[in-house]
Amino acid sequence: MPLDIQFVFTANPEDYTNRGSIVTPLKDRIGSQIFTHYPKSIALAREITEQEANISAADKSAVHVPNLAKDLIEEVAFEARNSEYVDAKSGVSARLTISAMENLIAAAKLRLIETESENTTIRLVDFLSIIPSITGKIELVFEGEQEGAGEVAKILIDNAIITQFEKIFPRIPKLEKEGVKTPYTDLVNWFDNNLIQLNYTDKDDEFYANLKSNSPLISVIEEYASQLDKNDQFFCMELVLWALTINDKLDKSQTENTYQFDSTHVDKHFYGNN
Repeated sequence: MPLDIQFVFTANPEDYTNRGSIVTPLKDRIGSQIFTHYPKSIALAREITEQEANISAADKSAVHVPNLAKDLIEEVAFEARNSEYVDAKSGVSARLTISAMENLIAAAKLRLIETESENTTIRLVDFLSIIPSITGKIELVFEGEQEGAGEVAKILIDNAIITQFEKIFPRIPKLEKEGVKTPYTDLVNWFDNNLIQLNYTDKDDEFYANLKSNSPLISVIEEYASQLDKNDQFFCMELVLWALTINDKLDKSQTENTYQFDSTHVDKHFYGNN
């Protein structure tokens, strides 16, 4: 008698982590294990996230996610899988990026409500909203516990920013020779007499007007990112500023909803150092 039967066996990890790892107790149940692997490319990882993230058609219509923002989410997971702070045995599954995308959209939806706007675009400053997605989906080794989960999450985001930045722009030199200009010299010098405030709650036009006030920043984008579409170019403006702060060329300070970028030589009065 022909039978068409499928058996499904599951087992929780001995130290339950909610990450879906294939574990040895399965062998006791079915005598076999199925070996899986992480996505080997950003493109494939993006496909998985876009397929699995629970985002409604209305949200997709109201919130535009630039391609670079999608790539950055995946970069965070790639960085976590190679981080000295993260327990490799527990792993970093696609659940991290799926949750991160959902949180990112939720943060943008909150801005729509607060600004009474119909549409918005994901910004780099929105990425602090994915920190709970990171801390809730990774297990830390002792060194990571010493740093603290929130701090490790910020380190992973910063590392992902630098990785993505260097795919588009020249590397930022650690040391600069006196009298020798780099691609970022004029941009950094602009902040000696100016600053940029990026408010999370600003409408898109106001937000991008602040970025465009920096003419050397526009020049850097035109030289190295002119092939990208408009939304990705705006995202690159933030990417450049963030990368310069990570490399200690600019200073970034913040309040609950505002980020201020200025020279590292400027005394701080209103904002505390980040």
